[in-house]
Amino acid sequence: MPYSISSDWFRRRWLDFRNGHSIYLVFAMTFANFITIQYQLLIDRLPVLAGLFESISIFAILFILAYVPLSIVLGYWHRKSQWKVEQDALFRENKVGAIMWMYVIDLIEGNVSEEDKKLMKESLLKITRGETRLYGTKKLSDNDGKGTDNKDK
Repeated sequence: MPYSISSDWFRRRWLDFRNGHSIYLVFAMTFANFITIQYQLLIDRLPVLAGLFESISIFAILFILAYVPLSIVLGYWHRKSQWKVEQDALFRENKVGAIMWMYVIDLIEGNVSEEDKKLMKESLLKITRGETRLYGTKKLSDNDGKGTDNKDK
């Protein structure tokens, strides 16, 4: 079933909503909530710690001063050790990237028609202009990533 432009508009707004919600708003809310819960569970219930932290504000400042550097160290470790694994997994699921790379390989091997070159160039120009549809119903390549043999022609 082909997507309509209004369907694309709603899908993009849904994506924007989810990203704004989960990356920014929920992050800030859960971080504040986490500090509050830790204060209630640790400080209010342990008289020894209650003497050190007279208010939640002092606890929050000290908590952030310890938590942020720890998060940075863990984030650095993640970027240096796990990032490659994640990017490899995402690359293997990237259909659009696969189409682009198959096109490049077909182009290098001389298996791309002038019509395919024109369609790809038009599609890439649409992306640079911010248009929502990459390409229409026309295929960019006859072989669809299956390779090209002379015996098929």
